[in-house]
Amino acid sequence: MISRSRSKGDDTRVFLSTANTPLIARCWLVLTIAALKKYTNVFSTEVEVRMTEYSDILYEAGRGIARITINRPEKYNAFRAQTCNELISAIGEAGWDRSIGVIVLTGAGDKAFCTGGDQSTHEGGYGGRGIIGLPVEELHGIIRDVPKPVIARVNGFAIGGGNVLVTCCDLAIASQTAVFGQVGPKVGSVDPGFGTAYLARVVGEKKAREIWFLCRRYTAQQALEMGMVNCVVPHAELDAEVERWSQEILALSPTALSIAKRSFNADSDSIRGIGGLGMQALSLFYDSPESREGVAAFREKRPPRFR
Repeated sequence: MISRSRSKGDDTRVFLSTANTPLIARCWLVLTIAALKKYTNVFSTEVEVRMTEYSDILYEAGRGIARITINRPEKYNAFRAQTCNELISAIGEAGWDRSIGVIVLTGAGDKAFCTGGDQSTHEGGYGGRGIIGLPVEELHGIIRDVPKPVIARVNGFAIGGGNVLVTCCDLAIASQTAVFGQVGPKVGSVDPGFGTAYLARVVGEKKAREIWFLCRRYTAQQALEMGMVNCVVPHAELDAEVERWSQEILALSPTALSIAKRSFNADSDSIRGIGGLGMQALSLFYDSPESREGVAAFREKRPPRFR
């Protein structure tokens, strides 16, 4: 039998009747309650700290929607290792928060959604954790793994790794001012996982190869026609459209949506393994003169001399 009494402070003390409860059960229950209290307090503190210590992103949550913004507009929202770590943390936080039904990913300002890896931090690698010093494969994975829809709010340039983020998101709503494309081969880089193989699932093999082999730019309307985005609206209507889609999603069964998302992803999850192998090759490529020439040319604002 368990009875409760309130102390003068805020603690709730639990007293167990020794007459009716075996010793082992009492000990187990006391330890379990202590552990729950300890880890609940730690978790609450940790969430507070994470939200206040983000330096590269903004996190807002309310009314069932979490909005995560890459906040590096001076770099056209290019990401460095710190940015990826914070995105992984924030998407995970929103993804497993039962009060959140939709995650919106976007970039600060009106110029860029995201322009991929920050080349100013690229010295044969990006200096952080992960195979290439930039845990992009983990970032792509968590977008797919969280059990709720992730919407890309594409407010400007979605180039390079930013284009891959759009590809990985479940849905994408773009401003008419958005611009899409790849840049990797221009700077001695490539995304050897979801950015290539899954892109081919989204837009078709021929179009995906065109995107990577030619590194052209595409308008929002062209992205819509190839299936890269779901909807294009005037820039002034972007937030209203994202809100409209979010509210429609929030009206639906969260469990059904979670199962549907996992079912969709099951068919292409083998790409994760392909990407892991590709990242190992990419880490070796980044140390080559060819890749370093691409980075140097970008920084010096000149055409690369690969041959």
